[in-house]
Amino acid sequence: MPARLRVVRTLPALRTAIARLRRKGGKIALVPTMGALHAGHIALVRQARRRARHVIVSIFVNPAQFAPHEDLATYPRTFDADVAALGKAGTDLVWAPTAATMYPSDFATRVVPEGPATAGLEDRFRPQFFAGVTTVVAKLLIQCTPDFAMFGDKDYQQLQVVTRMAKDLDLPVKIVPVPTVREKDGLAMSSRNAYLSAAERAAAPALHRVLKDCAARIARGELLARVLDDGSAAIEQAGFTLDYLEARHAGTLRPVESSKDGPIRLVVAARIGKTRLIDNIAV
Repeated sequence: MPARLRVVRTLPALRTAIARLRRKGGKIALVPTMGALHAGHIALVRQARRRARHVIVSIFVNPAQFAPHEDLATYPRTFDADVAALGKAGTDLVWAPTAATMYPSDFATRVVPEGPATAGLEDRFRPQFFAGVTTVVAKLLIQCTPDFAMFGDKDYQQLQVVTRMAKDLDLPVKIVPVPTVREKDGLAMSSRNAYLSAAERAAAPALHRVLKDCAARIARGELLARVLDDGSAAIEQAGFTLDYLEARHAGTLRPVESSKDGPIRLVVAARIGKTRLIDNIAV
């Protein structure tokens, strides 16, 4: 475990710190986050430590991936608690740039992804999202020069987009997927769970229950369209407004018509109260 966690906020300080880590030898892993850390983030850090001698965690609430009507201003920020948790988890370095550092006034270059970024899932509801994600992730990978970068597969479309981006741009980093961390009742851990009221929190695990039921029925050979119709109805009966529940090819995210078109990933997004939750499961 590192003797002392360092927090850096400027690019010169980051480059100096990374050079120091490189001189010590061993691989470097990066865990990109927007802060408000929970056990799912700490699981990413632990996985990073299994792969690399040194772990960098970035904390940056990226304005480029929020639409004007979304929750940038109210997004939870718990920096001091985050740093304390990262120190206990064995992080070597926290990279915490300002928005002005990441996007100076003359910033003029953005990544515009296609492929899995235009699959008609999250991009249908948040058209600006993946351009913001890939731009900031590309910058973080270039700035931190990691050998590995850890991404949770709860945000499954994002994982596929980032993996494709790193491959297409020949970035010398391996994108490592990490399984979703869940509460005891199955709800996928997310910083946005903090927005749920008590009643909404009680209803929220229905998303995962429906996904598991749908995956089991598809695996048994039931008709895909019927399973998805039943699952959609069950999610709405649990109090959600459904954005989508779809079966997609796990690699390309293209639509599938039967279990023979697999491997299949079930993906869901739904709103309960003012909170939008996403989840997914392999079939």
